[in-house]
Amino acid sequence: MSLAAQDFQFVCTLVRERSAIVLESGKEYLVESRLGPLAKVEGLPSVESLVAKMRSNPNGELTDKVIEAMTTNETLFFRDKHPFEALREEVLPELIERNRSKKELSLWCAASSSGQEPYTVCMLLREHFPELKSWKVRFLASDLSRNMLERVRVGAYSQLEVNRGLPASYLVKYFTKEGATWMVKPELRDMLDLREINLCKPWLGLPKFDIVFIRNVLIYFDAETKRQIMGRIRGLLNPGGIMFLGGSETTINIDDEFQRVRRGSTWVYRIAG
Repeated sequence: MSLAAQDFQFVCTLVRERSAIVLESGKEYLVESRLGPLAKVEGLPSVESLVAKMRSNPNGELTDKVIEAMTTNETLFFRDKHPFEALREEVLPELIERNRSKKELSLWCAASSSGQEPYTVCMLLREHFPELKSWKVRFLASDLSRNMLERVRVGAYSQLEVNRGLPASYLVKYFTKEGATWMVKPELRDMLDLREINLCKPWLGLPKFDIVFIRNVLIYFDAETKRQIMGRIRGLLNPGGIMFLGGSETTINIDDEFQRVRRGSTWVYRIAG
């Protein structure tokens, strides 16, 4: 039985209010596919029963679980490849030269999901920029989902996950195998400062950053939410700082204070002027 219109609308409104993610008409199948397994885990017979329980206590723990279930967490190591080539070949060398006198570098992965993106960056830093070991490097990795942050903290990946984009040489060097699971080595895990951050809520106590990764996230938000988030990121960027977006994302007609700059085979964004 398909999800009733009023139940779908309730979920859409709740998800938008709590995460700023917009679910458009026609996404009923997505809600059902994401919440069906959660209903089973909660011992409920259907998605309709799940929604009914949530209606009775919209501020309860179940609502948090629904928001997490509706958050897209598709990711892989070295996703899209070109941004990481640009990071290694141009962006990091430029920033290292700019910051050489103070020997400090700060990075933020604003939607870390299960950790493949921040760990990809950690491996690039270790592999290609050994001089940074003597620098003060802060790497904040954040996500809306506590479950995803716990995955990042543990750093455990299946064979299928490490097969998706991770070079064999990096797998051998930066992971250890425990049974059927590959574990990120402590030297990488210790590089990350993990924090639960909802991008559509206030960001408290964040420092300035040289690089912000917010890739393949803004596509789920409406234009006003994108504008707000970009403006806040702009305020957190150091002079010369760089923002990475996903391949289908742009600042054009959203925040004209950013300048679109070609680096290698990808576009990055920095404050104009």
